[in-house]
Amino acid sequence: MKKLNNILIVSFHLVNLILISFYLYPGSILGYIVYDDFTKQPEIVNGFIISFNHFFTFSFLSTLGILAYHSSNKINILIKYLLSISIILELIHIAIPQRAFEVEDIVGNILGIILIITIYKFKKKYV
Repeated sequence: MKKLNNILIVSFHLVNLILISFYLYPGSILGYIVYDDFTKQPEIVNGFIISFNHFFTFSFLSTLGILAYHSSNKINILIKYLLSISIILELIHIAIPQRAFEVEDIVGNILGIILIITIYKFKKKYV
């Protein structure tokens, strides 16, 4: 069980590092991989009020974080970190060439985190 937890912790940090790299790169790395074009951003689902790409990404990152740290006393630190990084990374887009700050992205980030945290807290309390 300890080995699985260590794998989850390493996975969380690795995915986090990759996410930060993708956020800070001036252009779309995924756009280059999918379309051979740094200016195009692939979309999983067209968003309306939120960016579903961001929602799914931060839901995944939050799930990994919760699975990695659920048995420690670091959950509150994890929640604060996830919320902070979701806002800070999007705000940094203001200064990065070929990137744009979008409120829909921040909303997607935060809602993805809140969904996973809510499920975790509900499960912890009632299951």
